[in-house]
Amino acid sequence: MRYLITGGAGFIGSHLTERLIAGGARVDVLDDMSTGCPENLHGIASDPKLKVVVGDILDARLVDKMAGECDIIVHLAAAVGVRTIMEQPKRSLLTNVTGTEHVLESADQYKKRVIIASTSEVYGKATKLPFSEEDDLVLGATANYRWSYACAKALDEHLTLAYVRQSDLDGVIVRFFNTTGPRQSGRYGMVLPNFVESALKNEPILVHGSGEQSRSFGHVKDVVEALDRLIKTESTRGEIFNVGNDEEVTILRLAERIRQMTGSRSEIKCIPYKDVYPEGFEDMKRRRPSVVKLEKFTGFRPRTSLDQIIADVIAEKRRA
Repeated sequence: MRYLITGGAGFIGSHLTERLIAGGARVDVLDDMSTGCPENLHGIASDPKLKVVVGDILDARLVDKMAGECDIIVHLAAAVGVRTIMEQPKRSLLTNVTGTEHVLESADQYKKRVIIASTSEVYGKATKLPFSEEDDLVLGATANYRWSYACAKALDEHLTLAYVRQSDLDGVIVRFFNTTGPRQSGRYGMVLPNFVESALKNEPILVHGSGEQSRSFGHVKDVVEALDRLIKTESTRGEIFNVGNDEEVTILRLAERIRQMTGSRSEIKCIPYKDVYPEGFEDMKRRRPSVVKLEKFTGFRPRTSLDQIIADVIAEKRRA
């Protein structure tokens, strides 16, 4: 089996690439290295089953060539992180919409199975918890740049389902919920690695807003397990799946747990959103997935505890 993974040198992509190669598959990685990096694939760099192409998913000819050579496509490449979306909205929209269109067009042309990465952001300001795949999406005003990412990913989902319905494309959509763990960078506003790095340096842990907003953090190893099962489960065609852990924690409590587990002397400071993000930012109060559907189709649900996730990130950062 030969896979094409766009964004395969990124955080989730590199872990999935390792998993598939360990299982005997060949993997072609397409990554522009803007947020991914070769070091993420260091452990398998010499494996003959791996091919890495540095390129852009906005290059339709390149995407088409690589899609024609594989059996299954996993499309993970995207503009990532709230900070990136807020600071580079035009580039982010082009990457997240046009890039996905290129992938879908090639997958359709060559009749390839394709997994499309979406996000919990599409639920927007919905208040019905836990979020279920069939729930309505409640997005904010277009003047708030934060929602451009959610809109782009929702459009990706609509495009995928249009190809499924009109062209019989074998497409599957996954909505990721705050995936974290070893190898995740804090450069793009990812909260957990940022908190750990600050705690280990005994520097202030900066909590944006009041800290009462809550999130559900899933371990990357659980996400990769879910992806691997979804890829190999044929009955998932045309379906949407939440992929994440349903253990919920406030950001303030997360900071406190990290400080405790690192033995840090760091001060926890709450700072206003306006001091961190450009004008037009709006946050989601809570985010917790239902993973009933994922478990029904695959027999698996993420269960790694938040404490274990934190411990794994601390161990990695201490080795760095």
